[in-house]
Order: sequence, then C-alpha cells, then structure tokens
Amino acid sequence: MVLLNIYNYMTPEEYFNQMNPSVKKQYDALREFFHYRQKAEVVATKYGYTRQSFYWMVHAFKARLGDGSVDPFFHPKTLGRTPMERSSELDSFIINLRKFNYSCDDIVVMGQSQGYDLKYNYVYTLLKKQGFAPLWRRSKQEKSTLENPLEQAPRCMELEHREEQFNSGNIGILCFLPLIHKYGIDKAIEQSQYPNTSQLSTLSSILSFLALKLSNVKRYSKDDLWCMDRGSGLFAGLNVLPKTAWFSSYSDRVTREMNHDFLRRLHKIWHKHGLLTDTWNLDYTTIPYWGEEEPMENNWSGKRNKALSGMLAVLAESPDSGLIDYGDTTLDHENQDAVVLEFLDFYKKSSKGAELKYLVFDSKFTNYENLARLDRKKVCFITIRRRGKNILDEIEAIPPAEWELVKVDCAGGTKRTLKVNDRKVFLPGYNKEIRQITIQSHGREKPALIITNDFTIKCAEVVVKYCHRWLIEKTISEQIEFFHLNRLSSSMVIKVDFDLTMSILAYNLYRLFANETGKYSSLIAPKIFDKLISNSGSVKINNRTIEVIMKKKRSMPVLLSLLKKFEPLEYPWLHGKQLLFQGATTL
Repeated sequence: MVLLNIYNYMTPEEYFNQMNPSVKKQYDALREFFHYRQKAEVVATKYGYTRQSFYWMVHAFKARLGDGSVDPFFHPKTLGRTPMERSSELDSFIINLRKFNYSCDDIVVMGQSQGYDLKYNYVYTLLKKQGFAPLWRRSKQEKSTLENPLEQAPRCMELEHREEQFNSGNIGILCFLPLIHKYGIDKAIEQSQYPNTSQLSTLSSILSFLALKLSNVKRYSKDDLWCMDRGSGLFAGLNVLPKTAWFSSYSDRVTREMNHDFLRRLHKIWHKHGLLTDTWNLDYTTIPYWGEEEPMENNWSGKRNKALSGMLAVLAESPDSGLIDYGDTTLDHENQDAVVLEFLDFYKKSSKGAELKYLVFDSKFTNYENLARLDRKKVCFITIRRRGKNILDEIEAIPPAEWELVKVDCAGGTKRTLKVNDRKVFLPGYNKEIRQITIQSHGREKPALIITNDFTIKCAEVVVKYCHRWLIEKTISEQIEFFHLNRLSSSMVIKVDFDLTMSILAYNLYRLFANETGKYSSLIAPKIFDKLISNSGSVKINNRTIEVIMKKKRSMPVLLSLLKKFEPLEYPWLHGKQLLFQGATTL
C-alpha cells in the first residue's frame, strides 16, 4: 500500500482555507481572539471548540508565551551538524573513556571539560545499552592509576561572568569557601607577599595549591583528573586548575620570607578570633628525601622508626583548638636547638600584647642553656628530662614517704591515679634549681621525669599539660598520612617549606571545619574528608548566586545545617556571587 501525500493534490487556496492540521486551527483561532479582538464564544463556535476548552487553550498559550524558552508554534532551524552526527561523536567519546574504566561521574566531568553538553543520565543509559557491566568498588589509590586517554586538559583561565551549569567529582571542597571568607583568609592571601602570574592573581594561585591539599591529592606528578574538574577550578575562581608544570614553576618563585610573612598573617587571624591559648606544643618531624642528587642530613623518622636522609621540620600547635600556628623546614643540626627561641620571636612579633605562658616540648627539642634563656625571658616551659643510670639510682633511693598519689583528669571524664614525687633539683647547664616531677604507675617500666620552671602550678596540671603534647605527635602523623609530608617532590628547601605552609593552612581549615560541626570535632582530617567532603554533584551558576547541588550522603543534614550559617556571604573572586548549598533530590 502506497501512502499518498495529500499536499501534492492541493491548490494554494485550498491549503490556506483548510482548518487542519490542529496546530494551524489553534493558531487561526488564537489569532482572531487576540489580534482581531473577536469574542471567545464566536471564535469557539467558528472553529468547533467548546467555550471551556477554548478558555483553557488561551490560558495555556499565555503560559507558554510567558516561559519564553521556545516559540509556541514556529520552531527555528538549528545550524551546524545534525544531531545524529553529534551523538555519534559523543557516544564514541563516552565509550572510549569507559574502556579505560572511568566511572559515569568521571566521564561527565571529563566530557564537560572538553566542551560537551553531557549529562549523567545520558552516559549511564548509553553504557547500559552498550552492554558495559557496572564497575567494581575501587579504592582511591586504584582510581589514581587509571590511564588518561585525553590528549590535553583545557586551558586554565579566570572564571567567566556568565550563566552555566556543570558537574564536578570534587564538589565537596567548595564547603571550605565559607570558612575562608568568614575568617578573612582570602584577604590575608591577597595582602601576602606571594607572587601573581600573568594569567592568575595571587589569590587564585594560592587557592589552586590549597584545592589540591584539601582534596587529598598525593603528588603533582601528572595532569590527573583534578586539572579537568570544573568544581576544583571554581574553588580558586577559575574554569579549571592549572597543569602540573605551572605548580612547579610557581613554587620556584616562593621564598622563606614569603612563607614566614603569610604564617604571621594567619597567626593574627587565629588570635583575633580567640583560637589561640597561652600554651604551645612544639615538636620536630622528618620529611624524607628519596633522591640522590644532593646530600641531606640524617634525621630520626618516628614514622619509619629509623634515621632517614631528609629535611627537619618544626611545628607549633595550640592544644585547645588543635591549630598549627608555625612551621619551618629551613633547619639543620647546627641551629635546631635555637628553634624554640625563633618561635618565641615569631609569636611576640605576630601578636603584640598576647601572653605566651607555657612551651611544651620533648627532651631533645632544645638544650639546657636555651631553657635558661627561656626562664630569663619569663616564659614557662614543661619538658622531659633524659634518664641516665645515675638519675634512675637517685629515684630508687627516694624514701616511700616522699611519694604521693595524684588524680589526673583523662579523656571521657575519667580520672587516673599516678604515683608522683615533686621536688627541686639542680640542673647542669641550666645552672640553677628546677622543679622535677617524677611519675610512676603510668603504664611504663621506667619512671617519667617532667621538669618545669613554674613552681606555682599544681602537679596534676603539669602532667595534663605535658600529656596534651602527644596531640602534636598525632597531628604530625596526620600531616604525613593525609597531607603527604613524606612525599618530597623536590630537594629544594624553599619548595618543601612552601608545601609545608600550604599543608598547615589546609590542616587548620579541616580543624576549623570539624570544630564548627560539633558532632565531628574529634575526627581527624582523613575521616572528615571521607564523611563530609568527598562527594560529587553539580554546580549551577546564575546571575547572582552559585547553586552547589551535592549528591545524597548519610551525613548531608549535618553538612547542610553547618553551611546554612554562611549563606549571606558574597565571594569577590566569584564575581560577588553567593554560594547556596543543597542536597540533590535524586541519587
């Protein structure tokens, strides 16, 4: 049977006189009603509509016209390739990436970075139709080893002031932007001595480094998926983050004076918001160097329980807030004993009028001569005395009547009873008497000797203050594991010192974020990243707002309630727009 085209046998007069098809009939009826001002009853009768259905048609036409998205009757022709050609090219792009074991979320992010208008549902449906099985659950380490088949990442540039929508596999780090703006860290970066580039401002440059630190990126050794992710770029006010070569060339221009100046500015911020106390924990850590180009001094590594060739770094932590206030990698065996005095100068110059009462550190942190200098500067210290054979013999000779039982507050509101002896002893090198607290029944075979120049503080308080020093050892372990201080990419001290400074800032942001939540304040950075930060989603940039739509997660209510407190903030490096965080309505 052959279907005939009726328009082949129709005259022009007949074509315009006919009332079919229905779309033409509707157009004629609405034209007479609106243009020629005919009554609704007359038009409805003429074109065979009931009065009620015609009124409904008038209402629907007004609604479609008010929407303004498309013409209600006439559709313009689209220029360029046909949809079939574009779909074929896009399908090949998606299938090729899946052959390299990239997930649907990753494919969407990589596709949008290459200019494709790609949606998650389209990718998922296509791969399912092509017979691809779901990917197995993989660790972050396994994902980082995937080969990238794309020739190059898009060029990094400042974020354009236009409306757009895109997906991101690293959308969680945007949750740190309210904290950065609230505490004025963005202003501290802009006012710092860090350089800018011909393409990027100082703020965008430093935020690019910070984005990788907050995202748990191990090393900047290759152009990974992070330099294609639009969400990571948005964090720094860019379309995408710069490539690996840029990070290396930028860090070459950073000096120790720049890092020192920036740490001072951060110190003023922490002090202004009441996050610092009168007590500071100090400790060393070794950042190993695995190359063979330059000779390095051997330093003890607690992580590997042996001496390693590397750089010695010092960290200073406030025990109450958990913030790291100071860091330095430009140390060697010659000047490491004087670090405690350098930190004292840093603190007094950074916060004039603030009281620094206690410095708490290990027995090998400095020598007895520097302890005497601290005493002359009216700074109290609490440290451990090294135990020689003669000292142990003296402890054995202490009469039982001179020992007393002291109850010490522990975690969880519990108490622990310790056997202590509190006396004054003469310390060689210190050249005067010092207070020595000997502790037994503390779970160790040998007694612990705590020495301090404060004779007024209670014995139990001295023990608690020194026990809090172990927090910085936990902090150092966290820095090594999550912020990768044991992965040196350069033997240049300045590069490592800059990396340490960025790690300190990233660590402090995680501490502030945890303290703001309340519920997760005791968690370390890796746990906070897994529970709250590690997430994907989409970003919708409007004229005045940026909507951050995060995928569903069990801890999402806690995160959204926290971010709700910061929503009126406007972000200058994001064209003055507001950030609005919300959970996705679908999986």
